[in-house]
Amino acid sequence: MDKIATIGLDIAKQVFQVHGADAQGATLFNRKLRRSEVRPFFEKLAPCIVAMEACGSAHYWGREISALGHEVRILPGQYVKPFVTRGKTDAGDALAISQAMRRPDIRSVRLKTATEQAAAMVLRTRVLFVRQRANAINALRGHMTEFGLVADRGIPNVSKLAAAIPDKGDPRIPPAARFVLDEILAEIEVLTSRIERIDRQIASEGKRDDDIRRLTAIPGIGTLTASTIKAYVPDPATFKSARHFSAWLGLTPKLNSSGERLRCGRISKMGNPELRSLLYLGAVSVLIAARRRGTPWTWLRRLMDGRPLKVAAIAVANKTARIVWALLTKGGSYEAPGERAGA
Repeated sequence: MDKIATIGLDIAKQVFQVHGADAQGATLFNRKLRRSEVRPFFEKLAPCIVAMEACGSAHYWGREISALGHEVRILPGQYVKPFVTRGKTDAGDALAISQAMRRPDIRSVRLKTATEQAAAMVLRTRVLFVRQRANAINALRGHMTEFGLVADRGIPNVSKLAAAIPDKGDPRIPPAARFVLDEILAEIEVLTSRIERIDRQIASEGKRDDDIRRLTAIPGIGTLTASTIKAYVPDPATFKSARHFSAWLGLTPKLNSSGERLRCGRISKMGNPELRSLLYLGAVSVLIAARRRGTPWTWLRRLMDGRPLKVAAIAVANKTARIVWALLTKGGSYEAPGERAGA
């Protein structure tokens, strides 16, 4: 056991697979462990490098194993998959993780603390409730359309939609349909109150965080977007440059190049979809405000004159992401570019 240099750990709910290798990469063992055996197994080992795929409970096990003196590396699943050979088995997955870890060009995911995971959990729960409320509103709108009752779309018009339901006893709405509509309306109210409570919690945390306050000074970034950035990107210094950060968010075009031909396609949509969506929506709001009130920024005027709204919004979101990276890594506060700078 003293010869073990690296271990590839395939995480599961109950049965784990561990692949041990020496310093030259030769396999020493590839065995299964029950969940209760994982911690005692690593307690007996001398400090070594332990790699695992980025998946559910990866950060938990990473914290548990690193506390025992081991170096933990969490690898993105898409980087491990090419090393899987001939079928899908736990033993093959553990071997693939061990082989991928040895590649110097494969970057590992930063190990998150329990507090950072809790902050991300709050945001994911809000997204869940927003999605459920949208589904409930769409169901209400669809059911009411069957009886000729319509209202404008949008969250602010839900009250108008509810007011369009006739009083009890109206023959246009059967009792069974009225019962269902009342249940859906009650569900919408419950979800709205839950979202509002989470928003208040996010706003309260944002007031106490210096980084979030500095990020909200950037046009198109509110407390929710700044909190999402802080939760999902706790250490922006892991990216070499602002360009790498925006590329990780999927705000840069896909490349399909061969030889001297350089072809740029649509945005890659890689990285975190929630964060990318918030940056895009903030960029749209910046463009709409600039069209209504005008803007002193020459680059924004040229962008609005020469590109469609959605294309321009992606460009603004890309620029915003780079500003975010610069503020979080280099410090300081946001200063709006002047007309003379033309930035």
